[in-house]
Amino acid sequence: MAVRIRLKRMGRRHRPFYRIGVFDAHTKRDGKTIEEIGFYDPIAKDEAKQVRVDRDRAMYWLSQGARPSETVASIFKRHDIK
Repeated sequence: MAVRIRLKRMGRRHRPFYRIGVFDAHTKRDGKTIEEIGFYDPIAKDEAKQVRVDRDRAMYWLSQGARPSETVASIFKRHDIK
């Protein structure tokens, strides 16, 4: 089973909020997650409240071969998750 770490859109119109989740690669964007490991709020003014990631779980899934999407990879890079 191919596993991806990607964003799941939540929130309302013109006010996006994303959850960072672990998905089967064949699931649709807002489909069922295997595990949710954080969130991303692009509109939050305070940078500390903009992103929260469970670092241990992210490292676990990356070690198991999960591939992050481009956006999630850039979020991980900003937070030194490799």
